[in-house]
Parts: sequence; C-alpha cells; structure tokens
Amino acid sequence: MNILLVVATEQEIIKEKFKDCNLLITGMGMVNTSIKITKELMLNNYDLLINMGVAGSFSQDYIIGDVVEVVEDNFAELGFENGNYFGHFYDLEIKYNVTAKTNLQKVKGITVNTVHGNEQSITEIVKRLNPGVETMEGAAVFKVCSEFSVPCMQVRAISNNVEKRNKENWNMPLAIHNLNNQVEKIIKRL
Repeated sequence: MNILLVVATEQEIIKEKFKDCNLLITGMGMVNTSIKITKELMLNNYDLLINMGVAGSFSQDYIIGDVVEVVEDNFAELGFENGNYFGHFYDLEIKYNVTAKTNLQKVKGITVNTVHGNEQSITEIVKRLNPGVETMEGAAVFKVCSEFSVPCMQVRAISNNVEKRNKENWNMPLAIHNLNNQVEKIIKRL
C-alpha cells in the first residue's frame, strides 16, 4: 500500500518508525498544507493519506495524551458576520465528514487560522460549532483529498486543552509519543 504521511512540523513525527511510508512536512496552517498536498498529489498517486499531528481539546472527554480520529471537520472561520451572528456558507461545502478508518475515539474538529486562547472566543466557538478538537490543517487535508479522490484519515493526539495560552499545561512529548505509536499500529494493520 502506497501511504503518504502528512504532518505540519518535523517535531510531530518520529521518522524512524515510518521508513516504508512517504512523508510530507507541510508547515503549519491550512494554506501551506493545501499547497504542499496539492503539489504532491499532482505528481504522485497514493492509496491512502494519513494526516497526523497534535490538537487542542475543547472537551473533558479527551485528555492530554489521548489519540483520536477526526471524522468531521470544518473551516471554523470561513463564513460571514451579520451583526452578532456568524453564518457559514453551507453551499460551499466547507464541512467534511469522512468514514472512520480506525478504532480510535471519533471526534469533531475545527480548522482555524488562529488557535483559540481567549475565554470569550472559546465560549463562542463551542456554542456555535461544539467541536471536540482544533487544528490548523485538518479540514484543508480533507478538502484537497476530496478534490483528488484520495482516501484519507486524520489522526490527532491531544497536546493541550483549549484555554488561555499556557504552555506549562501542555505535554507535547507525551502527545507525540502516543501519536506515533498509534499511527504505527494503524499502518501495520493495513
């Protein structure tokens, strides 16, 4: 099986575990991710694309170190304001649902340009979309893979809770360790 692993940063992957897979490091954010994956998929064919990385959790159901599969994602900031109301352009199909491909906990994600760190904006986004996790790349991966008809999955490890930015509460080493172990297991089962 020809697999492409997609990560935003080199810190999120333990390369030695995935010598039989192709690796694409995109850089952070949906723009970098969209450009890099598009270029790669124009040149090469893959049986599966796995987007792996860390995520922030909005829910007490997902604790730091948990590894989850994002099966629904959307561009949280793509829409319009009308006074205090925020509306989505649903006719542009900005919400992506994918078929679950693992036995991991299934979560709803949002993809953002700016990670949340303000109590008011956190409350508003939870009320509006009720996400489980947030990333800066996920929906972009789903969109590009959909356009190229490439099967994909998004596997994320919780590195922090979505709250006022406090890196002392984060555990990147644990999240990255658990993420890589789970993705390695997923690939071995394929």
